[in-house]
Amino acid sequence: MINRLLVVLWLALSPAPPAPPGAAAAAQAPVARTLTLPRKDDSVRFAVVGDMGRDSKGRSDVAEQMAAFHEEFPFDFVIMLGDNVYGSIGPADVRTKFEAPYKPLLDAGVVFHAVLGNHDNPNVRFYELFNMGGERYYTFRASKGGISKLTEGGVRFFALDTGYLDKPQLDWLERELSSSSSDWKISFFHHPLYSSGKTHGSALESRAVLEPLFVKYGVSAAFSGHDHLYERIKPQKGGIVYWVSGAGGSLRTGDLRATDMTAKGFDRDYHFMIVEITGDDLHFQAISRTGATIDSGVVHRPGAPAAEASTAPSPVPVPVAAPAVSPTGTSTLTPPTR
Repeated sequence: MINRLLVVLWLALSPAPPAPPGAAAAAQAPVARTLTLPRKDDSVRFAVVGDMGRDSKGRSDVAEQMAAFHEEFPFDFVIMLGDNVYGSIGPADVRTKFEAPYKPLLDAGVVFHAVLGNHDNPNVRFYELFNMGGERYYTFRASKGGISKLTEGGVRFFALDTGYLDKPQLDWLERELSSSSSDWKISFFHHPLYSSGKTHGSALESRAVLEPLFVKYGVSAAFSGHDHLYERIKPQKGGIVYWVSGAGGSLRTGDLRATDMTAKGFDRDYHFMIVEITGDDLHFQAISRTGATIDSGVVHRPGAPAAEASTAPSPVPVPVAAPAVSPTGTSTLTPPTR
């Protein structure tokens, strides 16, 4: 008993181990929430979030940051990269897991477009606010212009179900890609064709059947989730840039292994993306749940004329106000009544 008391006393009097260099400064440093996208007139603006189906604090923080950035960068829609709602998908469940955290965006008229992930109940494709129309795969045009412009340039998205790439889906994809004259053809799906994640990595079988179609019919960019991290892949065949954005609600810290195909990677926190397409350029910004920018830049459309040196000034970063939270740090949102 005396020995135990001596041990407790020794622990209480011993100095705490030193923090890693810079740890205190990093913890106290304010996060600079800035928007780096150009916000040009008539541009196509959207957000990207993947694997956001867990009812987690990280998911709620990401949703709040998305709403905060929407105030300065009013994107029209969000593409969801699968694993959108874990577990039950009853009315009360989707209110809690989806409608409540994203209420500010839904109230602002932002439209969500989902694809199925391996943890999604397939029946979630009938959920109205995911805008899948009951289909496992579908396409939609994002650029403005009305019916008269449906075959003239613009931006078209192709949503795929990489959990079951059967012949009917592949035939449909080839038909849709070959008949589309959109300048930008962007595909989004759950399983990444290229990924440096240790848990899953590249879906090689999916790549074998999808990449040839992407290259043949001029897909410009592709977004996927599944690995719970952020990664921008260096341009691959056809000049296509692939993104993995799978940490909107689940995170695997330390899961990214640097490879020669990684242009930028981040696996230390949850994140989402915002994107702006103007002309032949796609501007992107990846943002952590604290509001910090983890990656940003511009991709010139593969196959487009080479970009001329611009004399216009670079976009001026715009400060973004911190999202409003309750004193306890939890979301102030309540489930909507829809």
